[in-house]
Amino acid sequence: MAAPHAGTVVSIAELRARRLRAPLLLTLWGLLALEAAGGFVIFVARLAAGSTPGEALHVAAGVALTIVYVVYQWRHWLRVRPQRGLHFVVGVLAAFSMALANLTGLALGFVWWRDRVVGHATAAGYPPSLSAVHNIGSMLVLTFAGAHIAAVLMRDRRLNP
Repeated sequence: MAAPHAGTVVSIAELRARRLRAPLLLTLWGLLALEAAGGFVIFVARLAAGSTPGEALHVAAGVALTIVYVVYQWRHWLRVRPQRGLHFVVGVLAAFSMALANLTGLALGFVWWRDRVVGHATAAGYPPSLSAVHNIGSMLVLTFAGAHIAAVLMRDRRLNP
């Protein structure tokens, strides 16, 4: 994100608009959408047909999402750390949920790699409890990330009517 020229007055709305168009955030949102859609397809297909379509793509996108999220969250935390309020609390819950989903996803990805790629098995032997924690954590990510964005927008609306 380019800095405004010296002496230029930039509104809070313009700064927010620039941040919302930042390539890192757009990449994060794209990967999160891909992971959410892919995870939902895998979840439903596994229940309905006993298959896991798109599993390799889901694992690869999950690794990419984890890397992008760590970079994004570190930069975001350095910027917002001094702030307090509802948006902060909900953001921390979203970050913890994302860490839970990413860490359990990486563990499941390791099982997939070990069983399917190295072991050439037809299916990965995922531990049910790990899969359950990953699925629940993923749903919490979507819930708290949406709530965090809503809380930030409500805060901004109060500050700039």
